[in-house]
Amino acid sequence: MLLGPSWVETNYSVIVKHLITEIVIPVRQSTNTHDTSLVRKLVGILLRDLIGVRMLSEQGQIAAIKELSEGYLKKWPALLPGQVAPHHNALVVALKEVAGLLQQLGNAPPPVQDALAEPLIHILSHPNQSAQVAAAWCLRCFCFSTPLRLPKTVLNVVELLQRDIASLGTPPVTPEVGKRALGRANGLAALFSIIPDRPLYVSYDLSAKLFDMAIQLLKRAGEHDVAVAQVEVEVAWTLISSLMALGPNFVRSHLPQLLVLWRNALPKPTSKDTSHATGRSVAEWTFLLRVREAALQAVLSFLRHNSPALVTLDVARRLASLLSNALAFSNAFVGQPAEEIQDATSNLASREAMLRRRVYQCFAALGLSSATEVMQTTLLQSVVSLFAGPEGYSGSSMQAAIASSTGNFSSIWAITDGYAYGVTSMDRYSLKVYGKGDKEDGNPEEGGERLNRDSVENAIDSLILAPIIGSCEHDTLALCRPQSMSEESWPEPPPAMTGVVDAAIALFSMLLPAQDATSAAKTINQIVQHIKSPRLDRNLGRKAAIQINAAAALLFTLRLAAQSRPARDVLGGGQVAEAVVGILKDAILDGDVFLRKAGSEAIGRLANFSGTTFLSTQTKFLVDQVVSNRDPQARAGCALAFGAIYSQVGGLAAGPLLKTTVNVLMSLGNDPHPVVHVHALSALGQVATSASLSYGPYVSSTLGVIFKLYMASTHEPEGGSLSNANLAGDLPAYQVLCQLIDALISVLGPELLEPNSTRNLVFNLSMDFWKEDDEGIQVEAIKCIQHFLMFGANSMDIPELVVGFRSHLLSSRRPLKMASINALYQLVQRDAFVMSKVGGDRLVEELFAMLDDDSAIDGVRNIILSWLQQTVLHNPSAWIDLCQRIMSRTTASQRVTDAASKAGGLQDDEAESLSVGMGGNQAAAGGPTSRWRTQLFSLRCLHQICTLVARSGRREHVDLPVARQKKLQPSSLLVSRVPDLIKMAFTASAAYVTEIRLEGLIVLQDVIEVFAKSPDPDYDDALLLEQHQAPITAALTPAFSSDSTPEILSSAVQVCAAFVGCGVVKDVTRMGRILKLLTSALEQSKESGTLKIGDVGELSPNASGMLRISTLKAWAQLQVACSHQAYLSAVVEPHRATLATLWISSLRDYASIRGDSEMLQDSSSAAMDVSYSGMGREVLLPYYESAWSKILKAVANLMLASDKAVLAAMDGQEATSNTAVSTASKDEPTAYFFVIFGLIFEALTASSADANATPAALEAAVTALEALRSLVKPEYAGKAILELSTFDELSNLFYRMAMTAAPIVQINLVAVLASLASSQKERLLAGIKASGASEPFPSASPLTHCLRICSYVLRQAVPSASRRGASSVAGSLEERVALLTATFRAFTIIGDAFGPDKREEVRAVAVALYAELLKDEYSTVDVTGPTLPSLKAILDTTSSSLSESGLEKYQKLVHGLLSACTSHIDEMRGREGVAAVIKVKNNLLASVLIITAVPPNVKLSRTVVEHCCYLISQKLEEGTTSEISITAAHCAKTIMITATTGNSVLRHCVKLLIPGMIHYIANLASSVDENAEGAAQNTVQLQGIDEVLKAFVAFFNSVPDEHRARLLGVLLPLCVLLLDPTRSPPSSLHTRTIAHLLAFATTSPAAFKEATAKLGPVEREKLETSVRQAIGGAAKGATTEKLAKPAISLRSF
Repeated sequence: MLLGPSWVETNYSVIVKHLITEIVIPVRQSTNTHDTSLVRKLVGILLRDLIGVRMLSEQGQIAAIKELSEGYLKKWPALLPGQVAPHHNALVVALKEVAGLLQQLGNAPPPVQDALAEPLIHILSHPNQSAQVAAAWCLRCFCFSTPLRLPKTVLNVVELLQRDIASLGTPPVTPEVGKRALGRANGLAALFSIIPDRPLYVSYDLSAKLFDMAIQLLKRAGEHDVAVAQVEVEVAWTLISSLMALGPNFVRSHLPQLLVLWRNALPKPTSKDTSHATGRSVAEWTFLLRVREAALQAVLSFLRHNSPALVTLDVARRLASLLSNALAFSNAFVGQPAEEIQDATSNLASREAMLRRRVYQCFAALGLSSATEVMQTTLLQSVVSLFAGPEGYSGSSMQAAIASSTGNFSSIWAITDGYAYGVTSMDRYSLKVYGKGDKEDGNPEEGGERLNRDSVENAIDSLILAPIIGSCEHDTLALCRPQSMSEESWPEPPPAMTGVVDAAIALFSMLLPAQDATSAAKTINQIVQHIKSPRLDRNLGRKAAIQINAAAALLFTLRLAAQSRPARDVLGGGQVAEAVVGILKDAILDGDVFLRKAGSEAIGRLANFSGTTFLSTQTKFLVDQVVSNRDPQARAGCALAFGAIYSQVGGLAAGPLLKTTVNVLMSLGNDPHPVVHVHALSALGQVATSASLSYGPYVSSTLGVIFKLYMASTHEPEGGSLSNANLAGDLPAYQVLCQLIDALISVLGPELLEPNSTRNLVFNLSMDFWKEDDEGIQVEAIKCIQHFLMFGANSMDIPELVVGFRSHLLSSRRPLKMASINALYQLVQRDAFVMSKVGGDRLVEELFAMLDDDSAIDGVRNIILSWLQQTVLHNPSAWIDLCQRIMSRTTASQRVTDAASKAGGLQDDEAESLSVGMGGNQAAAGGPTSRWRTQLFSLRCLHQICTLVARSGRREHVDLPVARQKKLQPSSLLVSRVPDLIKMAFTASAAYVTEIRLEGLIVLQDVIEVFAKSPDPDYDDALLLEQHQAPITAALTPAFSSDSTPEILSSAVQVCAAFVGCGVVKDVTRMGRILKLLTSALEQSKESGTLKIGDVGELSPNASGMLRISTLKAWAQLQVACSHQAYLSAVVEPHRATLATLWISSLRDYASIRGDSEMLQDSSSAAMDVSYSGMGREVLLPYYESAWSKILKAVANLMLASDKAVLAAMDGQEATSNTAVSTASKDEPTAYFFVIFGLIFEALTASSADANATPAALEAAVTALEALRSLVKPEYAGKAILELSTFDELSNLFYRMAMTAAPIVQINLVAVLASLASSQKERLLAGIKASGASEPFPSASPLTHCLRICSYVLRQAVPSASRRGASSVAGSLEERVALLTATFRAFTIIGDAFGPDKREEVRAVAVALYAELLKDEYSTVDVTGPTLPSLKAILDTTSSSLSESGLEKYQKLVHGLLSACTSHIDEMRGREGVAAVIKVKNNLLASVLIITAVPPNVKLSRTVVEHCCYLISQKLEEGTTSEISITAAHCAKTIMITATTGNSVLRHCVKLLIPGMIHYIANLASSVDENAEGAAQNTVQLQGIDEVLKAFVAFFNSVPDEHRARLLGVLLPLCVLLLDPTRSPPSSLHTRTIAHLLAFATTSPAAFKEATAKLGPVEREKLETSVRQAIGGAAKGATTEKLAKPAISLRSF
């Protein structure tokens, strides 16, 4: 570390050689496997955790892989004379490190691939199992990170395995052949385990061939001798185990065959097996044990990867029976005489342990079910006797007795024989065991790194007292575990002898909670008897192991029981609890730290399950022990138990014990012994955290104790007595004091906002601890400060804190660095702008640099993202600069790849210029490099920038003209950085790492979508991206190169579609390569078989299927965009027939996958593997799920346009552009009607079940309804949609949607109902007639259901008096209006479908529903006004003439509605407010609409009509300055204009309205005269006068010539009142009035002259003056225009 990363990289080969030559290889002389494993692991920690992760750059990682390959991997086997092959331990170390380096590198560059591909396959055949398994794991990591190598590697290993299998059948067979075959089988198992994560690269027919090979091996095993047969069986079951990882879709078809194979491999033990002395040889026993273990390995793999899908009750019973057989055989073997089963050269005991471990693991994986219920008691006895029985010890009893008698046994953790008397492999600090790594299983005290030490130090420290060292070769099934990013490390299962103990404890913890109280108590008592057995007096090691195993078993049992109420009751009952607590009391008083921790947690959980009596009893016991027992270890155990009990039971139940607990722990905290005071203070922190606010009364005393102990010498890091000095190093009191302060901050909470002595003391203590030299104390202090910031930030010096935290970022101590990062993250989350002022860009650059040094620090990413999200809108350009600096560098993989590629490769000019622009020559020049994960993160930041800016709606960031209008600096805006964004996207798309290329395409798509409509600032009528078409094309080109992957191709196709559809380039001939690539992909999608897009070679069937889906999705988006981008029709039209067929086929295939059908149809568009299409379905399902909605939307668009191609495709015909399809009504549905209908129905069901639907779910529901709108038509549905069962299901769904769906969904729902009613009208009416129903609206009729649904939607959408004007429909005003309009329209259409007999009844219902709208007097937003056209549509009778009876009903309906309107207006008399104004306005408008819309032959009540006209006149006179007067003026104008058609009722209305209108103008004229000297006239008055004058003009034009002079005699004096010729310039009212007067004069000069002559002198003079002024002004304007005409103005560009 001190020499620095550069020195380490330079001298890496020397370091590795020293570690392997001087440390690893010499240990081979030892026969102890524990020493070998320990040294390998220690060296691995140095190479991996210290050097590989922290010190090697990516360039150094590549060099390290090459060095390990050349120096070790390639040297095996030694082929030339004089060569020495590396030792297998050296190979294991090298292979583990190479695997770790590969996981860091991501995609390995070609030179690395060439250095590893062959050596890894060769080492699979190494005679040593450790080397074989390490090679298999390394090969797995290699192919996972470089999946393009996976198919070739799998085929290569299969071929080599087949050769070995052939050699096995050809004598003589050497042992090396068998070892080679097993190694290669393990290699294949590791490779097949990653296929579920890399499904697009391997064809599943290979899996079938491998399964058949395994079956053949099992069948022919009986033909060979034991040695060969054992190899064949092991190879076969290893292959089958790996195939189980492929999941239920592969295994399902083979399950019957597998059950037969397992039955044959695991028969019931024969009488010979169970006899006392079988006389079998060691080889025979080995074969029998190994065969069963191998078969159980496959069973376990099956259960892990296929449960619960395939593990039915029947299968579980069969497997349980087989497992019982295997356990019986194992018990029979153990019962054999020692001389038969013990042999120095063989390890039969280990073989038996492996078999028994598998049995226990399989039972645990099978779970608790009725299938295993009978065997549970037997299993419990078996596992207890194994992990807790004195006879379970497999070592030498004599040696154990000697060690006990001589006092050589000190601690079980110091044993180094790899067995340690059969103790479990649970970690003594974290209380976790291998295979039980769940977060909730850990000790809550142990968060983060132990004692805040560096992880490397802790790893080495934990190995010093680790009696069991795990490694992958101890359980090769670990090679088949699913790949997980969180579990990248080399799996380390314990050896078989320890693994069986772990499996027994895991099974015990699962079974015991399921027993009744009697059985559970009996089992616990059996453990107690074992612990107290006199036989253990001579074997102290075994006794210690049993105590630890028992404590671990009980702890795991109580952890699992917490999830089940019945289990809690059983274990918490008095009978069981008393038995358990006896063991736990001994544990917490023991000197072993593990027993104390496990016992205290277990007793806390047990107290939680039991009652208050138990709690009080245990508390009394602990208090007595503290008082009487002076042993520090016991007192520490009691302190831990206090803390565990309170934290597990909770503050409410344990409240009465709080005072006692606190007093005892404070007293123990003063104890000078480090073991006691550290555990006591730690427990006190737990109590404070659990008690929360209840701890408030003890805060002051606790702070006093903390201060006192801080000043005491006994608690200082270097303090205490000399005898305790070594203990204090692992028991730092100051760290625990900081944890206690942190707990107190939680208790105080908001109280820290107020300045007081408590706050000051907490703050000062935290800051003082932060200033300590010890890094562990600083870490805890920073956590306290971080917590304090949540409440008391205002009292802290933030700049000082930031400076301190930044100084820790450079620390070599990882925990300190991580604590500072977390604190900075909190500061950034709190206020990023303050951090920007304090830290500035420099701090962000430091964070990026940290990320580049160590990409595993996720906290840095969180800081940067939080900072970015808060500040990016204010200056996105600065963030892009930061990302650009990262992207301008090259990655080490890219540099090595470029150096290895041949010079002189061709590249287009645009790509070359982009590369130069981004510093593309840096790689050759040896410029700075950046880790690929840092570049990936910077690209994700760019994606965030684009997304956040687009969502913000700030137009200036995407529109330069708008930015200039706002006078903003363009350089800080996002739109100014488009060229840089495209350059970075190009850099990413040309990278070698797949993840970077994918993220680059995402950024490119962001640029296209965000800036598609941005105008070019330099050229009018041009778009910004037009000038960037060539760079975008260049950035897309690498995605189609030969080294591309299916995921990249799929993403690139989507980007191509986004660019074509965005509207930047609208000329098809100018779309160039982008459209050509899309078209090429579509053309290939038409053909069956694998695809070949761009320069990429042939893809696997799954990859081809995925790309077909992606291509069809891209074209579907183009089809949908045609509705608002007309130019796209020219793009889509030539391929429309092909697309229709492929779209329908893909929807059919998706439906088949969702239906889990056994076989897809032969013409499947996805062209999956025929033999194993089930596996292909599982792989392709996610891609179908993301695409099907968009494809369905495209199909819906074509259906709506009555496209013949889609109709042909729905019928299963090959559609062409000139296909002639019969659209005549037919009874049978199209071939794929039910397929599409099923998908739509499922989507609508899912959306209606989700109360809080996401935007994506809403969009899917709308798309489904749009498609259903066309699908219900007879040409698609025939009469199938009207079948009773089908329509019942559909109507039930529609009812539910009417009640719960969002407005946008309901709008489309009622459109579907209208479409169904109108298109299926004849069949629906025929059905009503055929039913013979007597009621007018038969309840079973589909038409009635449609009407009911619409009625319900309307009732919910209309504001109700009972809801005080509120609507049940959530949504904006626009959505509610649209819903009302659409539903009324649908209601009318459905009513028409009932025929003329019932049309008036339906119209009456519609009118009644609309009347509710007019009745509303609570709403302050106008919902009714925008829906008035719907009322007109309801009243419209033009579509069909009214019968005599229909006319009578219609007249009554209209009369009632008109009367209601007038009544509503009268009700509002004297009322004021917004709601009253809205109601009056809407009812006035509705009444006028009724009068003017009804046909002339409809009789209206004279009284109602006259009252209506009276109300209009009244509102004109009442509100001369209000909105109502304008509405009344509108109404009067409408009636007068409509009256010109000759309607007698309207002409009568005109007669009634004219006096009021004259009075209205006369009043306004006088008010205008009064305000002539004042401000500008009221706008409302001007609008009212203008409306009335327009009405008079229209009426004047309709009057015959002989009566016009009389009419003008009335109008002219009225108009003269509005004239004011003395004003200059003339008023707006004067100008408008003169315009109308001139219109009168022009239309009828004689009548105008006659009427003018009859005016009084004053009025006539005023009129003449005004007319002369108007005519003179017009002439002057004409002269001016004539003089100006010759001037010519040219537009400057």
